[in-house]
Amino acid sequence: MTSAKGIKAEVSTITYDRDKIEAKVGSIYEAIVIMGKRAEQINAEIRAELHQKLDEFAIHNSTLEEVFENREQIEISKYYEKLPKPTSIAIKEWLNDEIYYRKY
Repeated sequence: MTSAKGIKAEVSTITYDRDKIEAKVGSIYEAIVIMGKRAEQINAEIRAELHQKLDEFAIHNSTLEEVFENREQIEISKYYEKLPKPTSIAIKEWLNDEIYYRKY
């Protein structure tokens, strides 16, 4: 599982060298599919981690009036909002040869 801590990837949009991206598989489209599938995995892992942390604050037997904002909960949400997008993480992993893939 990818931990949200220590993720180093671009936060803003940048231009990548197409030749570097397609070099491993020979097709930009195949590289995009591989990175897209990895981005979906990363997104699911980060989402699960976030929900697990936010569930610690859940109050299951309360009415709407009893629910109040929790400062720690807000800080956790802000932290996850500032993380790089799963696509950026997947591209960085692809360029650093950190993604395992196989052709069928």
